Amino acid sequence: MKTILIFVASLDGKITRWGNPHVRDWSSYKDQQHYKHIWDDAQLIVMGSNTFAAEHFEPSCKRLLLVLTRQPEKYNDNEVPDQLHFTNSSPLELVKKFSKKGISTMVVIGGAHVATSFLKQHLIDEVWLTIEPKIFGTGGSFVIEEKLHVDLRLISCEKVNDLGTLITKYAVLK
Repeated sequence: MKTILIFVASLDGKITRWGNPHVRDWSSYKDQQHYKHIWDDAQLIVMGSNTFAAEHFEPSCKRLLLVLTRQPEKYNDNEVPDQLHFTNSSPLELVKKFSKKGISTMVVIGGAHVATSFLKQHLIDEVWLTIEPKIFGTGGSFVIEEKLHVDLRLISCEKVNDLGTLITKYAVLK
């Protein structure tokens, strides 16, 4: 199974603007189209509970949305079988479980704690990062402050608008 980490960031590496978790407030139309295409094609999407709380995610029979949380029982009323599941499973447990089920791709969309936990366990195969030509100064990063050493190789880079929004894809070197 291929595991892909996806984020949009400002030029100074911020995934939120001044603490506001709503990416749609500042990301470009081209990035939002790119994200929607990924979302529509994905069978399995993983996110943390803060990311889930920041946006409204509708369950769909087209995909399974997994929300990682320390307290899955807190979300029992939100569960939708085969569409929306809350779990405290580790990233390694999830990769093993869904690999056995024949899922070809897992898309990890955030947040920083989830991204860091997958990266620490060397479970990310590719990082797809949209870089927006903006500088925020303060805001969240797509990893938490943790000692990491992840080498990447650029697969592709596409300029998608006149402002210079870049959609990049990197392979994680293992």
